[in-house]
This record gives sequence, C-alpha cells and structure tokens, in this order.
Amino acid sequence: MKFQLKPILSEIKDLYSKPISPERFNQYISKLQGDTKGDLALPIGGFNPMAKEHILTKISELESFDAERIMEETIKEFNKELSNSPSKEIMVVLNIADDLKGGWTNFYATDFDSKFKLNALVKRNFCTPYFWTSETYSEEIIRVRTMEYLARTLYRFNNPQPKTIEEHLKQEIYVAQKTNKTSRKKPDATRFSQIESFYNENKNSEEYSKIFNFFYNDQGSESLGYQKYGLKTKTGYEYAALIAEERKPPTNKMMSKSYSVRKTKE
Repeated sequence: MKFQLKPILSEIKDLYSKPISPERFNQYISKLQGDTKGDLALPIGGFNPMAKEHILTKISELESFDAERIMEETIKEFNKELSNSPSKEIMVVLNIADDLKGGWTNFYATDFDSKFKLNALVKRNFCTPYFWTSETYSEEIIRVRTMEYLARTLYRFNNPQPKTIEEHLKQEIYVAQKTNKTSRKKPDATRFSQIESFYNENKNSEEYSKIFNFFYNDQGSESLGYQKYGLKTKTGYEYAALIAEERKPPTNKMMSKSYSVRKTKE
C-alpha cells in the first residue's frame, strides 16, 4: 500500500475564481463525478461549489505555507512504514469545508462524517484530509491533519465500519497513537471521569445520538438538535488521546481483536 498526493489547490482555486453560477456548479460536479453520473471520480466532496470569496483567501493561506509540499513530505514518511504491505495506491486529496459561511455545512456533522463514514472513499482508494475555513492554518496543523487522515484510512482498510461507541473509539485511539509523537500533549487523566463513566455505561451502544455526543459532547449535539447526555467538558477524541498516551504506537497491521480500551478502577 502506498499513499500518493494529488495536488488540488490550483485546480480548485481556478474553479472558485469563476463567478457563482450554475456553470461553476456544473464544473464542480463534472470534476467530482467524472464521466459517470452519481460516481465519485475525484474526492472533493468537502468543498462547497458555491462558496463565497473567502474560500479563495483560505486557499491562498494554505498556498503560503506550501501546504501540499508539507503533505507530500508527511505522506512520504508515512509510506516508509508500509513498504511490506500489498501493492495498492491511495489518492490523497486535500479538502476545505466551509463551516464559516457555508449555509449547509455544520462543523460537527461534517467532521464526524469525514472521520467515520469512509466506506465510499476506502472502496475507491481515496483519502481526504479535511481543513476548515474557520481555522487558522500552520505547518503543524497541516502535518498533523494529514497524518491523522492517513491513519484513519489505513485503519479502515484493515477494519470494518465501526458500529458501537467502543469500535469508534478504537479507531481514534489508533489515530492518536500514530500522531502522538508529533502532536499530542500529555492529557490530565483526572479530568476525564465524566466521559469515562459515560463510555463504560454505553460502550456497546450503536445509537447514533450517543456516539455523536461521546465525540462532540453536548455542544455538538445541541447544534444539530440531537439529544444531550450531559457531557460538557472532554470529547471522545481527547479521551482517545488519553488512552493513546498509555500505549505504544501500533503497527500498520490489522489490530488484534483482543485490543481493548483503558479500564477504570471500580
């Protein structure tokens, strides 16, 4: 297996330079679907085809950091651990989601889908690191974000679609382990009692509202009108980082079925 970047910023910048119109939308759809209606030829689903001028500013910001060069370097390092894997090339395409002025883009829902609803992408050998119009970019963010999505894609090639909270968490523990040496600060374990309790009570649940709340707490749930469960401080991603601190980095082989999350003392 080998990850390979497909540069997209110049092409997308040219698209956004055109006036907002049906023509621009149709050109976007043509790039997205290719010659087959309803297919996915180029994984640019995170981009809003009708985004306003601010998207050009965010593209320019990424270009100022030479973002795609940084991504290529990160991918090259990641690929070094995959030399013994079966031959398969995964196309990596940067996406920018407009959670700032995009009327239909909710950050929490889009973020969740970009991390967990990967079947269509994995099936087509795609990997899509997401960036946001609302965030301030840096070289570190570009490197870490790229590494995170590479790790998620690799994990999903070796594991089925997660169903329970526990299965979702296992994926993010793996991601946190893979990025720990470059991006994580040691979490304060004493501040995780609430989310740990929720996890222990609900880890086998397949209820979407509970899974979503676990990862985005009440703030994320409230933004979409979902049921809230009282999680107000830590998120499932932070809990995954806590567990990752206690474990050695995983190999790129399929994780053992006996792999278990951190157990708390009764």
